[in-house]
Amino acid sequence: MLNSNVLRKLDMQDLMVFVAVYQQHNVTAVSEALCVSQSTVSYCLKKLRAAFADELFLYSRSGMQPTHKADRMYPHVLKVLEHINLCHAGATTFDPALQPTTFNLCAPEYFEQLILPRLLKHFAFADWPVTVNVHKLETDIPAQALRDGSLDLVICFGPNFHRSHGDIKSATLLEDQLVCVFDKPAAPGEHRLSLDQLVERRHVFPTPWTSSSNMVDGWLAQQGRSRQIVARANSYGAALKMIKGTEFVVMLPKSIQQALAGDGGFGCCEAPVGLPGFCLDMQWHQSVDQGNANRWLRAQIIQACTQQEGGCLEAPVA
Repeated sequence: MLNSNVLRKLDMQDLMVFVAVYQQHNVTAVSEALCVSQSTVSYCLKKLRAAFADELFLYSRSGMQPTHKADRMYPHVLKVLEHINLCHAGATTFDPALQPTTFNLCAPEYFEQLILPRLLKHFAFADWPVTVNVHKLETDIPAQALRDGSLDLVICFGPNFHRSHGDIKSATLLEDQLVCVFDKPAAPGEHRLSLDQLVERRHVFPTPWTSSSNMVDGWLAQQGRSRQIVARANSYGAALKMIKGTEFVVMLPKSIQQALAGDGGFGCCEAPVGLPGFCLDMQWHQSVDQGNANRWLRAQIIQACTQQEGGCLEAPVA
């Protein structure tokens, strides 16, 4: 907002006259450069002098000389005009090759295992000086970190695993489902595990994001059943090591199973009928929705997801 009502009477032409007189020191030269009459230049100067309560420019043998106040004003007025030109031209396209850029993400291990490697390889191949810092996903979405800009994006699971926020936008990246993984000698012969078989087995529970339970426990509770968890692992890889030489089972996303346990050392079968799948979502604050760097990063992540086996959904903004 303007501090004085008299400033509201100024327009862009007045500011252009100020800059031109400051640079050229001559009213005639200014009128020719701006394609206006000398009387118009004089009128603009009159408005400027009234608005800022200063002569601004004094006549001398060497032309119009700025006062001390005009000297202080000049860089600010010049910046105002530069910003107006930027508004008219629109925001420039983000170019990752121009300077080193760091993005801060909050994401689960699922993203780090499947999507981030493809993303980093693409950046390296293009020789872009882009750094990606990943923070571990907690139970709640770090909405405040998105608001204050300390995080650029949050990658999380859905649907409805986390509390929603009105100022946080969201897009679905891909869909996946859970499968049952065993040490190969202990794998059942069936293509699909029954509900009874699932709860009879002892489980290793991978917690690649901070949570006391997951969708398996919620679904089992709806069936009036529960499972015995013998260990909680901090990563998918650690959980797989824990089931070697045992009859334990670990529930893994199918894409993770294919990436980490598809080498023949493990057996796999479908989860019981009715166990729902899940999706991987991307969230960002509405203030950066049209931000060039953030939009560029979101596009790169979507592109990396399209390379994932099993496909990727078009990312609709929620």
